[in-house]
Amino acid sequence: MTTRVSGTEGYGETAGDRVKQYESLAFADVHRPLLALFPAPPGRVIDIGAGTGRDAAAFADLGHAVVAVEPTPELRAAAQRLHPHPAITWVDDSLPGLDRVHARGERYDLVMLTAVWMHLDRDQRERAMGRVAPLLQPGGLMALTLRHGPVPAGRRMFEVSAAETRELASRHGLETVLDSEGAALLGGRDVWWSRLAFRRAPSAGATTCRQDG
Repeated sequence: MTTRVSGTEGYGETAGDRVKQYESLAFADVHRPLLALFPAPPGRVIDIGAGTGRDAAAFADLGHAVVAVEPTPELRAAAQRLHPHPAITWVDDSLPGLDRVHARGERYDLVMLTAVWMHLDRDQRERAMGRVAPLLQPGGLMALTLRHGPVPAGRRMFEVSAAETRELASRHGLETVLDSEGAALLGGRDVWWSRLAFRRAPSAGATTCRQDG
C-alpha cells in the first residue's frame, strides 16, 4: 500500500479524473486576477503542488525557468508525460518541509501555491510559511489560493481564512498586494476561492515597479 504525503490523500487514487479536471481549465482563466502581478520573463518560477503541470507548462512557454514540485507520483508522472518541456525541472517534495527544494539553494521571482495551502493544518501552515517565504528573491511574488466550501470525500482539507494567511505572511516579511475572492470554475456554487499575493521587500537601495492589479 502506497504511503501518501499528508494532504495528498485522494489525489493519487483519482489521478485520472484530476488530470481531466485540471487540464480542462485554461491557465489564464484560473489565474486571471493575478496575471498583472506575475513577473515578466525570463524569470525563475517555482510551482509548489504543481499537479498535472498545466501552470508549470504555461510559465515555461512564456519563457520562465520553472521548478515544478509535486509529491503525488501518479500526478507527477502524468504531468511529465503531458508537458515534457525542457524548461521544467520536476522535484518530488512536499510541504511543510520542502527539504529537497531548499537543498537546491535557489531563489525565485515567483512562488506559486495553487490549491495546496488548505491541505495543511495550523501547525503545518506555520512551519510551511517559514520555509516558503525564504525562497523568494527580494521583490519576488508569492501567489496563493485557498479553497472554501465542502470537503470532497476522501480528501484532507481545512478551512483557512485569508486573514490568517495575510497575518502569517506578514510575520515572515511579506506584504499583501492582492486579496480577492471569486467563484470556483469547477465544483459548484457552494465552493469559492480566495486569491492572495504577497511581495517580499526589495533589497535596500533597490527599486521595483509594482502593479497591484
